[in-house]
Amino acid sequence: MLFESSRVRLRKMTKEDTELYHKWRNDMEVMHSTNSSLDVYPMEATKEFVDHVILESHSAKCYIMVEKGDEIPIGIVSLINIDYKNRNAECIIDIGEKEYWGKGYGSEGLKLLLDYVFYEMNLHRVSLKVFSFNDRAIRLYTKIGFQEEGNSRQSLFRNGEWHDIIHMGLLQNEYLEKQVRNI
Repeated sequence: MLFESSRVRLRKMTKEDTELYHKWRNDMEVMHSTNSSLDVYPMEATKEFVDHVILESHSAKCYIMVEKGDEIPIGIVSLINIDYKNRNAECIIDIGEKEYWGKGYGSEGLKLLLDYVFYEMNLHRVSLKVFSFNDRAIRLYTKIGFQEEGNSRQSLFRNGEWHDIIHMGLLQNEYLEKQVRNI
């Protein structure tokens, strides 16, 4: 079923999710491997970001990942920079509730988003960026079918060291072929 797997359901992000998103956005452990500009944000800045960048954007779609058993919001998956003419977008995923890390919820949420992207939106290409030290995410993206397309060398300074940002992409036909093989 669209937007739902065995353990995860995606629902559109709303203004009511601002406080929860604020908690995740200010958790340095959560943002360490996904956000290039670590900072502490006041609630007003998060409200403004959610209102203008997420909810009012015509080139973004954001979904809260909900663990179906207990109906607990555990993270967010988003499409940004949606280019309808050229049929491509960038995706982002963050699991904000750390007790759900490493248990396959990110994989389920991302696959739901990609099913929507390729089967319903009919996009041709999805890209993402991942920090070179985020081995778990790189393995996940590769397993789903993303391919490394290049990197921005030493463009992230984290914990006193320089790291690359790896650019990955997935084409619609590659994703659909992989889904057929996995049936």
